[in-house]
Amino acid sequence: MPNWRERLEEYDDEHRHMLEGGSISQLFLNYSLSISSPVFVGIVYAIIINLTLLLPMFYDGNSNSESSIDILEKWGFQSLIIILLCASLGAISTVISSLIKIPPVRLERRRRYLYPLPFVGFFITTITIIFSTPEELQILGYFILISPGPIYIQISYAPRWRMIERIDRDLNPFEGMKKTIYLEKENPELSEQNFNELENAIEELDS
Repeated sequence: MPNWRERLEEYDDEHRHMLEGGSISQLFLNYSLSISSPVFVGIVYAIIINLTLLLPMFYDGNSNSESSIDILEKWGFQSLIIILLCASLGAISTVISSLIKIPPVRLERRRRYLYPLPFVGFFITTITIIFSTPEELQILGYFILISPGPIYIQISYAPRWRMIERIDRDLNPFEGMKKTIYLEKENPELSEQNFNELENAIEELDS
């Protein structure tokens, strides 16, 4: 077991829950911290994107009577650009998180906004690859396809990885932080329910 996992027991439930992260973060954090750096996560995301684009690019190449070698060369060049872009954004996120020192954002209630974006981007990008479309639509498709990974790394994974990396080096992960955790907003329906229960209890005591 990595050293940082043993030290998580020193923190309260809210901070431990925040540091462990969701299923995606835990998947990467099962590996050593050097391998699971934000740069590596960006590369993995880029590889997944590239694999999804292989089929529409082959379809478009065959429609234009291009050889398989030419299609693979074009796909490989585009894949290299996306990998370098996502890796660079992961490195930038690491630097930003070390400078700003903000806590990671938990995405449980936000994933419904972020997770569908790659599928929307893939759909738009596939349309732009297969059919003749304006260049602006192609740029939009690639932006929507690529952006969710770097956004997740920037707001959630990189800050979490920075804190865990400090824990692993026996350093204070919260040093220099004005806030150590983002508390979820209280549910108004739950608050109203609790208030009504309290009011009923007071009425029973008075009766």
